[in-house]
Amino acid sequence: MIARQALLIAALILAPAAASASGGEPDPKKDVGQYVDLLPVGLPIVADGRLVNYVFVYVRINLTSGANASRLREKEPFFRDALVRAGHRTPFTLASDYGKIDSARLSSTLQREAVALVGGGQIRSVQVVSQAPRRRVATPRA
Repeated sequence: MIARQALLIAALILAPAAASASGGEPDPKKDVGQYVDLLPVGLPIVADGRLVNYVFVYVRINLTSGANASRLREKEPFFRDALVRAGHRTPFTLASDYGKIDSARLSSTLQREAVALVGGGQIRSVQVVSQAPRRRVATPRA
């Protein structure tokens, strides 16, 4: 009886080590990628001086291969703050659709702001991963 229990305990202890050695689990020390994902940010949609909607955006900042990703991930709140400030200063409103933001303008603005925060040679690009409007708004008339 005691031998069976000892064998069971040994199997439970050695099984995770064998699984990670054989590639069953990812190595936690490995870097997950050269990017920083921002938490969702709600950006205003302003038309004719009135707030008509909010669009929640998911943004990824792609880093260069020489950038220290873990150090730059610690700067995520600063990147998000820069995005919110820029989005309220001059909203990224599309004239043709109040349920979307101007992704190209957001990307170029945030890339400029991110480079100003962390220095040159670390930010490769900025991409809008997805966007979701708070509510459905009628398309503006031409």
